[in-house]
Amino acid sequence: MAKTKTAYVCTECGADYSKWQGQCSACSAWNTISEVRGVSSSSGGGNRGSRFEGFAGSLSGVQSLDSVSLTEQSRISSGMKELDRVLGGGLVEGSAILMGGHPGAGKSTLLLQTVCNLAGQYPALYVTGEESMQQVALRAKRLGVPTSDLKMLSETSVERIIQVAETEKPRILVVDSIQVMHVSDVESAPGSVSQVRESAAYLTRFAKQTGTILFLVGHVTKDGSLAGPKVLEHMIDCSILLEGSSDSRFRTLRGIKNRFGAVNELGVFAMLEQGLKEVKNPSAIFLNRGEDAAPGSVVMVVWEGTRPMLVEVQALVDLSQGSYPRRVAVGTDQNRLAMLLAVLHRHGGMHVADQDVFVNVVGGVKVSETSADLAILAAIVSSFRDKALPQDLVIFGEVGLSGEIRPVPSGQERIYEAAKHGFIRAVVPKTNVPRKPLENMRVIAVTKLSEALDALLELAN
Repeated sequence: MAKTKTAYVCTECGADYSKWQGQCSACSAWNTISEVRGVSSSSGGGNRGSRFEGFAGSLSGVQSLDSVSLTEQSRISSGMKELDRVLGGGLVEGSAILMGGHPGAGKSTLLLQTVCNLAGQYPALYVTGEESMQQVALRAKRLGVPTSDLKMLSETSVERIIQVAETEKPRILVVDSIQVMHVSDVESAPGSVSQVRESAAYLTRFAKQTGTILFLVGHVTKDGSLAGPKVLEHMIDCSILLEGSSDSRFRTLRGIKNRFGAVNELGVFAMLEQGLKEVKNPSAIFLNRGEDAAPGSVVMVVWEGTRPMLVEVQALVDLSQGSYPRRVAVGTDQNRLAMLLAVLHRHGGMHVADQDVFVNVVGGVKVSETSADLAILAAIVSSFRDKALPQDLVIFGEVGLSGEIRPVPSGQERIYEAAKHGFIRAVVPKTNVPRKPLENMRVIAVTKLSEALDALLELAN
């Protein structure tokens, strides 16, 4: 009989402890350590404690690094270029992919579209643990995807899923969702840290040993992160997040972790009656501006993965009615906004300490890179002075604490992308100015924040 082994795992960072404690000493988070009960690998656990690196037939022997085969892993196209972009070029055999998102974001819809279209070429098995087969069939009918070749299974037992998969031998396996799966040897309820970790480890091991492409659907917690993310991060190969507000028909698919490609790649989809459709030109949908120029609005060029994207940022500066002025940032870092306002006061000569400042990145895009600094300050100054900036103007650049304008990566590619969309003026760091002047594009080079503000006020209407 197998003995149970009890451990305590932090749900934030995945650190293990032999006994419970209030604070995790690894990440300093409080009340995040949960009890995990599993089967000891030395007592009847079968092959669950065995290694799962590599594919079936690989030997667990020691070899020198220069003797390792360098043959490139083959990829399978998902049929959606935006999904392939986020995954690094396609699906890799034996990879485990975790797709997360808020309820209603379209996780199941996107995967159902993908596997239905691939089932005609590769054997595919779709395991549903939250919905009935009839519900999935009705969705597939509404989406208008081919359903004759896709195999379905309604099951929550991981052992039963593996047993069916060994018989059907699918090339692609979808498990929806990992939070409802359970392993019989673990005593805790489905959805707990121990069940999620053991279920994911069991399924990932099967995928590695058989070369099966595994998709795991994961739920999102209240703070917007994947439930049990640190517990699963070490096991899976790719983690992608489908984002989108309920009042918007656009969805963004962002890569968080990828062992086979670049991270922070962004794919854009539109939610329609027929499911999720790819958006070939994301910049066009995020630049749906009004005909008249308005104060506090400017276009910036951000770099998402391997491509530039034009996004509008808006700012509203108004006299504060309370004791503490508000600093609200939607789509960008709020702490960085506070830092930029301090730089604006010190090196730009604009006092906004008694003003409420609101910054919003249009379209629900989340901007994390520092190239948006200069554009955010330009929008704030435009709103504060109540002067509209030209609609054919694009801005990017990082702002330092001493008021200098720092260059950003791929600056020339950003300028070329703006020129393609009809922008004829740009305010950019001096180092990012193309050596060869562009036709129909006036590029204004700046090195200090004061120079940038003077150029912007001169361009303002």
